[in-house]
Amino acid sequence: MRLHHFDTPEVLHSDGDFLNRENVEHFVNYAKYCFEEYKEKVNYWTTFNEIGPIGDGQYLNGKFLPGIKYDLEKVFQSHHNMMVAHAKVVAYFKDNNLPGEVGIVHVLPTKYPYDPEKPEDVLAAELEDIIHNKFILDATYLGDYSEDTRTGLKQILSVHGGELDIRDEDIKVLTYAKDMNDFLGINYYMSDWMRAYEGETSITHNSRGEEGSSEYKIEGVGQREFDVDVPRTNWDWMIYPQGLYDQIMRIVEEYPNYKKIYITENGLGYKDEFVDNTVYDDERIDYIRQHLLAIHDAIQDGADVRGYFLWSLMDVFSWSNGYEKRYGLFYIDFETQERYPKKSAYWYKKLAETRVIK
Repeated sequence: MRLHHFDTPEVLHSDGDFLNRENVEHFVNYAKYCFEEYKEKVNYWTTFNEIGPIGDGQYLNGKFLPGIKYDLEKVFQSHHNMMVAHAKVVAYFKDNNLPGEVGIVHVLPTKYPYDPEKPEDVLAAELEDIIHNKFILDATYLGDYSEDTRTGLKQILSVHGGELDIRDEDIKVLTYAKDMNDFLGINYYMSDWMRAYEGETSITHNSRGEEGSSEYKIEGVGQREFDVDVPRTNWDWMIYPQGLYDQIMRIVEEYPNYKKIYITENGLGYKDEFVDNTVYDDERIDYIRQHLLAIHDAIQDGADVRGYFLWSLMDVFSWSNGYEKRYGLFYIDFETQERYPKKSAYWYKKLAETRVIK
């Protein structure tokens, strides 16, 4: 059970959401209630789903309410406060010997330098990684922010302004809980290539699947380069299974106190063509196959990955893309609510039955 999936109650959201430290305690109390109410029914608990995109959507690209753009201070403060809330909940769960397991789900898009031979591109990838991955991973498994993270954070805020409220008691609770996570859920869809950039910040979210309409440039951090020799979706998401392997092995190498990993979301959002009461989605089949093979390689190389969850069983509403971006194994006619299995549904059924990737 996920305790939070982009769904802070409106009264708390309008009161600052997780920028308001009072809401940290409200979340902890809510978690305690859920643990007591459902402890005999739920075996696996996750505190948050995708802390990164929550802060990004609210304060970086502005696609989520309150629609603030380019405020890096708020992005990091939201991430930090949510991680403190996570740590407090995990500590309570473990200190009270509650049944089941508890962990967190992070979306982890791998960041690569556009030109690995250029130090400025390498730095751009490192700073972008801090924004989206390393800051929250450090909080999860180190209980503090590494020297590299703090240096990069200082560099980012020196350009964008602001100062974070990171208190000694925050680090104390993060440190206390860092070895208590039973599992890490990884949501992985894409990777990004970063080039150095010093111009004004400008981000355009491609919400309608108009390929090539995305823009992502952060002053003093870098810009995403989409013209690389890698396939991409209509939404400009770079399809790169190697990025999932690299992200899994990054956890193994940099955060060895992780216990186990689940791939909690992975799938292909596409403009499916409905023909003959089905969708011939060979692209989706290939996407899933290649990512499962990447996971297999990571397991062979020592990663403890226990499970894979496909996003999604059927086409669903997307928070920032509406109904046009389809992920499902089953096609939904949203007017009639009729369900139709896609080609991928039959392929995935056979995969589940045989456990053989073909």
